[in-house]
Amino acid sequence: MQEEVNPQPPDPQAGITAAMAGLDGLDGVPLAEHVERFDAVHTELTAALSTIDKV
Repeated sequence: MQEEVNPQPPDPQAGITAAMAGLDGLDGVPLAEHVERFDAVHTELTAALSTIDKV
């Protein structure tokens, strides 16, 4: 019989760090592409932060 192991919740800090990396080099990206980058980072941050309270 196998013991059930409760998986550890994801580390929100890792997700936050990965999301913020999406802003790296933003100053070299055309202004028209900034909104797309910000939207992607926002989505990733929302996902990472939602793991804290399991929202």
